[in-house]
Amino acid sequence: MNSVIVTIHQPEHLPWLGFFDKVRQSDVLVLLDHVQFRKNYYQNRNRILSNRGPMWLTVPVLTKGKPAQPINEVKVDNRSNPRWREKCWASMCQHYEKADCWRDHEAFFYDLYDQNWDRLADLNESIIQYILTSLSLDVRTVRSSEMKVEGHKGDLLLSICREAGADVYLSGVSGKSYLDPNAFLDFWIKVHFQEFHHPIYKQVYEPFASCMSAIDLLFNCGPACSDVLKGVGVETMDHIFE
Repeated sequence: MNSVIVTIHQPEHLPWLGFFDKVRQSDVLVLLDHVQFRKNYYQNRNRILSNRGPMWLTVPVLTKGKPAQPINEVKVDNRSNPRWREKCWASMCQHYEKADCWRDHEAFFYDLYDQNWDRLADLNESIIQYILTSLSLDVRTVRSSEMKVEGHKGDLLLSICREAGADVYLSGVSGKSYLDPNAFLDFWIKVHFQEFHHPIYKQVYEPFASCMSAIDLLFNCGPACSDVLKGVGVETMDHIFE
């Protein structure tokens, strides 16, 4: 009987390759959406590569008077920033329309930015699901807000793993600083830590820039994306990324 590998990650906006490298090694992806939102982090923005280097694509959100709101309750600020979708789409077009595989994904992102999104988590999950499909990653996805879980930090992750039926919890390497693997072993769950060596692939602009949104890989590598993510047929960086 095969082990069930679970990974847990906040539903970031336009996530980077390290996010999807964890997912490709897992059977279940739990989107940690009931924890506190962190403003101006990767939950509502991420980077693409422009002709001047990395640039941010940001989703404006409503945070005033809501210092402790969970991610799944965060609303997009469409009133104060009505043109944010137009600006993101324009930036994406400007810097990727000459990429080899832009046409393969253009329609999805055009439709994405044509919609009037209300909640950030819904927008982020829509993007995540599209990238999962584009990378041929077959994984069950569930939101933590839909699970019966409790606790904080390591205890919360353990509770999620138990609820998801995990035999193995795949953590990012930063988890070594705060996780107690023995606490998981008490419930017959092994803890493994990701070792992600970033692949180096052809981009529209040079020199190569790491840690861009995964859409940079989609637009540039197309059908080869799955192999590139695994480091097949390309060079990879020696450094282990967190």
